[in-house]
Amino acid sequence: MQLGFALLTLTLGNTAVAVADVTVDACVAQNSITHPSRAADMQSLCALSYSFGGLLGFSISGVFIHLIGPKGVFGLLTLPAALVSLVGILLSEPQVSNFAYNEVNQKFREAAKAMWTTLKGPDVWRPCLYMYLSLAVSLNINEGLFYWYTDAKEGPSFSKETVGYIFSMGAIGALLGAILYQNVLKNQPLRDMLFWTQLLFGLAGMLDLMLVQRMNVKLGIPDYLFVVIGEAVSQMINRLKWMPLLVLSSKLCPSGIEGTFFALLMSIDNFGGLSSSWGGGVLLHVLNVTRTKFDDLWLVILIRNILRVCPICLLFLVPKGDPNSFILSTDDDEAETPEPDNIELASLIHSVDSGR
Repeated sequence: MQLGFALLTLTLGNTAVAVADVTVDACVAQNSITHPSRAADMQSLCALSYSFGGLLGFSISGVFIHLIGPKGVFGLLTLPAALVSLVGILLSEPQVSNFAYNEVNQKFREAAKAMWTTLKGPDVWRPCLYMYLSLAVSLNINEGLFYWYTDAKEGPSFSKETVGYIFSMGAIGALLGAILYQNVLKNQPLRDMLFWTQLLFGLAGMLDLMLVQRMNVKLGIPDYLFVVIGEAVSQMINRLKWMPLLVLSSKLCPSGIEGTFFALLMSIDNFGGLSSSWGGGVLLHVLNVTRTKFDDLWLVILIRNILRVCPICLLFLVPKGDPNSFILSTDDDEAETPEPDNIELASLIHSVDSGR
């Protein structure tokens, strides 16, 4: 397959996933506004589903690659796409009759104006800035660690399948983090949650430093067990750190453009993740950590861990109190947002309301 065509197909596939993701985000964001007491519950449900899917994918990917090869695995990926289409067919929503297609441009301009007006408010741009910076400074050095994991001379010489299973244990940690947040921590003050999770996130990174320095061998702990523990703990803390910010993000969306605005917030987060990967790559390059040279990998990990703690200094950017009680302030004199299109996550909300 030509490189250009391969990139095009992968881009189209990711675009299709993004469209479905934004649709679900619109449902969750709107219902977080209309049912504020259930905002954390809905984000926890999404996180649980995401973590369970990651666990399943990481667990079976290596096996299927051996059994049917990469082409067969890509073929199997059509099944989840078909399931997403089925969900779209079954999702209940009102039909819009006599839609004014000639007003699309005007509605687009009104939505863009409402988004810009909302984004300029300090209640919105300050948390957005924190979310971006907290991601950007937590450098992603997974490429360097992956090469060290599979290196036969200086590393533990894990196979690629073993690394996949390690990441599946990370998915279990994220699953436990979502459960812990839902049942214990969802009503905790936002700044307190972010302070402790950011601090613990930096400390959890020290497990990688101990591994690279081979301290676990001196303690008699096998490499695989130590890596699994470190990955699970790091992903659990990362999930605990991110859950209240997701709840807050769903509350920042103005009524009527929930999906579009939530997608904008998530794009800011994705750009923070990209910045983290770029920064991690630059750090690995500067300290000359390559596929075969790991002399300064310990220093890379130490710098990453220090930077993970730095967002604590920016906690003044996020609102105080419980994220579930946050209400976005609006100024009707500056801009009017369109009426919501009544996008519903019907089964979830109806089941919640009927249980009260």
